[in-house]
Amino acid sequence: MTDNALPLRVATQREVATKPRVKRHRTKWLSTAIGILLLCIMLFPVYWMINISLQPAGPAIEAAWFPIHAQLNGYVQAFHDQAGNLVTSLLIALGSVVISLVIATPAAYALAQFKVKGVGIVLFGILISQMIPGIVVANALYAAYNDLHLLNSIPGLILADSTAGIPFAILIMRAFMLNIPTSIIEAAKVDGAGNFRAFRSIVLPISFNALITAGLFTFLFTWSDFLFALTLTTTQNVQPITLGIYQYIGTFTADWSTVMAAAVMASIPAIVLLLAAQKFIAAGATGGAVK
Repeated sequence: MTDNALPLRVATQREVATKPRVKRHRTKWLSTAIGILLLCIMLFPVYWMINISLQPAGPAIEAAWFPIHAQLNGYVQAFHDQAGNLVTSLLIALGSVVISLVIATPAAYALAQFKVKGVGIVLFGILISQMIPGIVVANALYAAYNDLHLLNSIPGLILADSTAGIPFAILIMRAFMLNIPTSIIEAAKVDGAGNFRAFRSIVLPISFNALITAGLFTFLFTWSDFLFALTLTTTQNVQPITLGIYQYIGTFTADWSTVMAAAVMASIPAIVLLLAAQKFIAAGATGGAVK
């Protein structure tokens, strides 16, 4: 082999080693570009909602693509019209969260840790209840609420929304509680704690992330509920924000700025809660047990 062939071989090996890195680099940039494109597509309705809310009053089809002459008249009008509805939705959502967690937490603990017969049947019944169309439940509740005088009331809407929040919370928290080591609970019982004290002092602190997760999803479901609010309210005395926004929309809706401003205001609590609770949702339920 001549001396001239050695540099050629070294150069060839270097090119072969460089090609995979160049290919991976291009693939990474292509994946990033596709991800950004998909993100823009998904966030465009949110941008358009904010854009319309900052435009002068008028049809949405005539709005500019950018709020060059932004104004807050829509927000002023929406806050004047919907402030009471926002408070109503907040009371209903918080009440549903409290009732759902109070009932679902011990139920999930019993289904996860107690060795009793019929657990599979109970879980199957919970799953079936999640498959029942909401309009069926709403119509059944309307007849019962009419006899119990719970129509057009905040407690009535809290109970109605809890019918969907409790089964979902049970399924979420049971999945978390199945991973709690039984040795921790047994150690507490050896020290003299009963079932309730072990549940209160050991299980609840360990399941804090599960409680936050179940409470957050219950809050989001209740906050965005429209079906129960429309079916179980017949006057304007008690109106959640979803029903308040619905009252804006009609055949001759002209002020889309106020409509979109109300929608933005209704989205803020959900966004804030999601940002604040994301670390609890992502965390494992047994993190406290390990520590």
